[in-house]
Amino acid sequence: MNKKAIVFVDANNWYHNIKHLFKPSHIDITKVAELISKERNIKISEIRWYCSMPSIKGNLLTYKYQRAFLGYLQKKGIKIITRKLQRLSNKELLKKRQEFIESWDLCKICKPLVEASFLDLTDHSQKEKGIDVWIAIDMVKEVIKNNLDYVVLISGDADFIPAFNLIKDFGKEVLSCSVPRGYSNELRQKFPFFILKRESLNKCLREYKK
Repeated sequence: MNKKAIVFVDANNWYHNIKHLFKPSHIDITKVAELISKERNIKISEIRWYCSMPSIKGNLLTYKYQRAFLGYLQKKGIKIITRKLQRLSNKELLKKRQEFIESWDLCKICKPLVEASFLDLTDHSQKEKGIDVWIAIDMVKEVIKNNLDYVVLISGDADFIPAFNLIKDFGKEVLSCSVPRGYSNELRQKFPFFILKRESLNKCLREYKK
């Protein structure tokens, strides 16, 4: 029987890395998931798309384009999780992560493992969008609930290493997938990975109605 997997897409990382090869909106992420499924012989039960939302006050055209694109993804059956752009201090980030952990009602064995990973996640001096933290938390939540056998992450960001370590501690398998550009060497050295090459992504282009 194929192992059950959920695909978690770090849309911000995906956009910035793939735009050097294709226009990001031209790629059908469901076809990418199918490619990964066949490559690793896993059964993908769900695709989740995590992204930040621009302010409607900042650029109305960009906002409308983003909403239209997310609507397209939803029609494809993809679950959308959005976060507003925000700037948080290190103290605020630490408090926010602690509140997430407390809300899970973890057992005495699991809680120290989760705290050791999430309270040490790298902070950024740039605008904190909360996307990487949100994805990491959701991945671990699904593992704790035993809702999957395999975690598939479409991102090349090394910030997910602590979460992957924790997931492996729970006995689940992990896989990161990304295009070569911007793909963390450390992430590839420590965990199974799948490089999405141009020739493979050519087969994942979405069709447009003219």
